[in-house]
Amino acid sequence: MPYRSHPRRRMPVQLSTLQLTGSIALGLWLGFLAIALTCWLASRLLFSEQLAPVAQAVQQLANPPVAQPAPEAEAQTPMFEQYQENLRNNEQQQMVEQARSSKRNLSNAKCQFWLQQDQNAPSEKSRANVLQFCD
Repeated sequence: MPYRSHPRRRMPVQLSTLQLTGSIALGLWLGFLAIALTCWLASRLLFSEQLAPVAQAVQQLANPPVAQPAPEAEAQTPMFEQYQENLRNNEQQQMVEQARSSKRNLSNAKCQFWLQQDQNAPSEKSRANVLQFCD
């Protein structure tokens, strides 16, 4: 039997430019979603065991452990020691300033002497004596 060719029939399909553009855009968008979903599912199935340490690290960063205060017996950092020293010095200076401004200390000769000594040549001894003899 010989092969007979049939004449092709034309199908009248008419799409406007807007419909054609919309169809192409929708196809691209759905294709992108299909690829993204496939990649996500593949990563969940294939890399879940490999990414477990990363997930654990992210979880630890999200929930940091509560820092326990260091006991007093442990060695303190030099910065903290300096901070405490500055606090003590500031407290002593405030006490000396209060002693200078107190009117009750005007009649106390020993207090006046040590206040003058601390003003002229400040030292630990003069500051300690101001704190001892002044109110």
